[in-house]
Amino acid sequence: MIADTPVLDLDDAAMLEAADTGGALRSAASGGAQVRATAAAVAEGALARLDGLRPRSLLLISGPGRAARAAALLVAALGDRAGLPLVQLTAVPSWAGPLDVVLVAGDDAGDPRLIDAVDRALRRGAEVVVAAPDEGPLRAAAAGRAALLAPRVPVLDDNRLLRYLGVGIAVLRAVDGARSGAVLPELAELADVLDTEALRDGPQHEVFRNPAKNLAARTQQRGVILAGDTAATTELAVHAAEIFLQTAGRTATAVELAVAVAALPRLVNAAAAAAPDYDPLFHDEQLDGPPPVEKQRIFVCSTDSDPVAARRRIAVFGGAGGGTVDADLVTADLEAVPGDPSRAGSPAVEPVPAPIGGELERLAVLALRWEMAAAYLRLIGGRTIAASDPDSYDGGRY
Repeated sequence: MIADTPVLDLDDAAMLEAADTGGALRSAASGGAQVRATAAAVAEGALARLDGLRPRSLLLISGPGRAARAAALLVAALGDRAGLPLVQLTAVPSWAGPLDVVLVAGDDAGDPRLIDAVDRALRRGAEVVVAAPDEGPLRAAAAGRAALLAPRVPVLDDNRLLRYLGVGIAVLRAVDGARSGAVLPELAELADVLDTEALRDGPQHEVFRNPAKNLAARTQQRGVILAGDTAATTELAVHAAEIFLQTAGRTATAVELAVAVAALPRLVNAAAAAAPDYDPLFHDEQLDGPPPVEKQRIFVCSTDSDPVAARRRIAVFGGAGGGTVDADLVTADLEAVPGDPSRAGSPAVEPVPAPIGGELERLAVLALRWEMAAAYLRLIGGRTIAASDPDSYDGGRY
């Protein structure tokens, strides 16, 4: 279905901020704050009981939602490069024991699956880290016998992936810093990178210089297909599709890039069959009305440090179907945020390229950007959260 006409203008910062009564933008921009809170907890000794351990494996037991997606993203990005096996599971296996570390993560302190995982892992002598609210039955199950990384920054349910990703990085650095440290970012540095991206994505920046607004604008009046060119970016595409649905009520398909390439002829044929006489070159929407066929746009997420190689992978989509199917490459091009001339003491400057960082940094930046884009789509589509709604975010305006 073709998207509705936007209710708000993406370039109208005042209207966007006024419409965001539920704090969707602030919540989506809080990825850096969540990672920094985890870094603070680690500095305070939250993971001290893991010092000196050299475990056989790290088991990732997750509840539904962003915790499970973060675990899948971590395994996809580091599974073949970490110094120990990373195993994503839904329950503690029978072979787990004193040689293993178990990370139990989720949003619900009353989830029986998480409570059972903590209890089983502790009874089998494994070291346990709990990344969940410190309350209810889960708190009783841990009872001081497990390391605790409770959430410190309140955000909407849709925006917790980066917290769990930061927790996974923190635990890996604690138990396998010597071997896995080369591919793991410092949490404080990752938080700074995410804050920089959040500033670039802020409502005060226009569409042409705002990556998140640009993404939101490019999804309008299109069918959206999200693709990844690696296992990790495919997991990121799935996360983005889920966030689009949960935050903005927009449907998007998430697939591997190879699947999107294989489906290209069928997409083109379907468009041609739906409107045999339609020619985008001679169709004027002002005179002729909306196109008689839904155009498809494929967003290819990539963390490749070689942009030429990344663009070569999507060259097959160029000119497909006479404009009914096209593709965009979405990469984490990190730059300093230009100064806002409307703010005293912040002169406008030219963007300065910054180091891209490793794959995890790029994945985290793209995750935040998609979450911000979903928040913008929610606002321009008129789907606001009332401040009194229990699902609203109370962290203030952007």
